Amino acid sequence: MARRRSRGEANIWPGFVDGLSTLLLVLMFVLSIFVVAQFYLGDRLNTVKQELADKDSELARLIAQINSLNDQLGLARSENDTLSAQILSLETTIEEKNEELAGLAAALAGSQAAVAATAEELEAEKALSEEQKSEIATLNAQIAALRRQLASLQEALDAAEAKDLEQQAQIENLSQRLNAALARKVQELQEVRSRFFEALREALGDRTDVKVVGDRFIFESDILFGSCSATLGEAGQNELNKLAVALLDIQDDIPAEVNWVLRVDGHADAAPLGPSCRAVFSSNLNLSAQRAISVVEFLKGRGVAERRLLATGSGSSSPLVAGFSNAALAQNRRIEFKLTER
Repeated sequence: MARRRSRGEANIWPGFVDGLSTLLLVLMFVLSIFVVAQFYLGDRLNTVKQELADKDSELARLIAQINSLNDQLGLARSENDTLSAQILSLETTIEEKNEELAGLAAALAGSQAAVAATAEELEAEKALSEEQKSEIATLNAQIAALRRQLASLQEALDAAEAKDLEQQAQIENLSQRLNAALARKVQELQEVRSRFFEALREALGDRTDVKVVGDRFIFESDILFGSCSATLGEAGQNELNKLAVALLDIQDDIPAEVNWVLRVDGHADAAPLGPSCRAVFSSNLNLSAQRAISVVEFLKGRGVAERRLLATGSGSSSPLVAGFSNAALAQNRRIEFKLTER
């Protein structure tokens, strides 16, 4: 019986001593890790240190538990089977703690790498700060140059505004003079137009088919042209010849700087063209334009300068009187003359 107990003691104590040695080594390793962590990480590894402290407390608790078991082993060797099972359980726990410690060591290495990366970032930020300082200095120099340019531009602007005010005064003076000159030319043209009208009235006599409306002389087309025709009749040529003589008589009295023109406006009545007339003229507008052109060609042949003549056709768009009576249609078929500026 004594031998069997001695053999059991020989089997238990070596394992117990190895476990205790391993536990002490682990404890020393943990303490070393704490020292290194405190030396390199400082405040930034407080969280890791707290976890290590917790593990240290757990190991202390386990050591206390092992000591208690050792005491119990001395007191109750008969319960060695249960103690062996507990030791095996403790060994398993120690292995788990070793794995946790390995994880903590890896975390510590990662933290150290993060610290190194942070140091590199700080160095990079410092270098960037120097570069930014250089850029700020350059920008300040550029701003100073821009301010000088702005001051120069402001001086130029002030000078330009002063010159503009002077030129504005000159322009206003010129405008007043130009308006006065234009008023004189208009008055001169008005006087020439009055003389032309008076001479034309005397030449035409008391004809009722020739009217003066405002600043226009109006000839009914029936005086000048036959029905649906743009060819001047003999009677029409005689009347237009009087107009040409009056115009040639006063044209030399018109100031050279007045760009005058005799506008010849052809008008037709609103009656549709008959079939035979449509074979020659496409519309009343075309008929009125062709008649105005015939008058211009006649006056040009009588010596009136071509550049002083202007022909237009308005068709039936501007009647003198309303209605479709023969008298109304006759009045609306007309040639108007107006002495005006081009």
